[in-house]
Amino acid sequence: MRILAIAAFVLLAACSGRPTLDQEKLSDRQLNLEEFFEGELVAYGQFQDVLGRVSRRFVVDIEGTWDGETLTLVEDFVYEDDSTEQRIWTLVKTGDDTWEGTAPGVQGIATGTEAGDTFNWAYTIDLPIAGGETVRVSFDDWMWLLSDDRLLNIAYMERAGIGVGEVTIIFEKD
Repeated sequence: MRILAIAAFVLLAACSGRPTLDQEKLSDRQLNLEEFFEGELVAYGQFQDVLGRVSRRFVVDIEGTWDGETLTLVEDFVYEDDSTEQRIWTLVKTGDDTWEGTAPGVQGIATGTEAGDTFNWAYTIDLPIAGGETVRVSFDDWMWLLSDDRLLNIAYMERAGIGVGEVTIIFEKD
C-alpha cells in the first residue's frame, strides 16, 4: 500500500504546474544573459527530492566571459561534503531572445529562451554520482531576474520522464 501511495504522489508531483514564458511578468526588468553572467558570480543552491527532502547543498563560483558571440561560464561547485565539480558551459546567442549551449555530459544541445525578466533553459545531462557512476537527468530550468545583481533559478529534474526533484539556486553578481 505504501508503494502505491508513493507512486501516486510521484505522479501528482510530475503533473504539477510549471511556469511558462507567456505568464504575466512581475517586473519591467529585462534579463540579458550575456550582461548578467559576464564577470564573477557566486551561486548558492540545493537539491530537494519529490518528497521534499533536501539531500544536497552547494556553492558555485562562476566566471563568465562574453566575446560578442559566445558566453562561456566556468562553474566551480563545492558541495556540503567538500566534494567538488567543474562544469564549463559554452552558450551561443541564436536570435534576439534565444540561446543554445553545450557542456561536458550534456546530451545534444541545450536550448533556452529569454522573455522579459525570465529565462527558460532545457537540457539533458549525465550527472556524476558516487562511485564514479553517472545518472542521466533532464532539467527544465526557470530563471527570474530579481534585481540587477540577483537571479533566482528553479530547475525541475526528471529521470526517464518522471519527476525526481528540484534544484533551487540564487545567483549573485560580485
